[in-house]
Amino acid sequence: MRRALALLAAFALATGPTLRAEAPKAPADCIFCRIAAGTAPSRKVYEDPYVLAFWDIRPRAKVHLLVIPKQHVASLKELDELPAEARAALLSACVRVAREEGILDSGFRVIANSGQDAGQSVFHLHFHVVGGEKLREDAITRDPAK
Repeated sequence: MRRALALLAAFALATGPTLRAEAPKAPADCIFCRIAAGTAPSRKVYEDPYVLAFWDIRPRAKVHLLVIPKQHVASLKELDELPAEARAALLSACVRVAREEGILDSGFRVIANSGQDAGQSVFHLHFHVVGGEKLREDAITRDPAK
């Protein structure tokens, strides 16, 4: 029985990569993929093998950084498509950049908009790390009806 399990495990290891589904290709027009690849400019503040953090070009707070996975996934809905290491690296990077920008102790907010109704405008998963000033208490109030 042990020998059969060992052979099965060896077969799985040997053939594993060919049995896995290929990772989806990133859209050619994804600005965050281009930033991660280094072909579009950004003001980088942190990078590791899984994530990249940089300043938002339209800041909504004194400190407004974006943390993205280097692998393309459109939104939080596809989070499970990232390897566990990348998922962990995303949250760790949010805390790290908050510390490095001096907002860890005074307070910061991590926001992920997922989908059009939530206000997602770039369809590559990203976390906004904002702070550096007193933030509005209610960040989810709906705009008044027109």
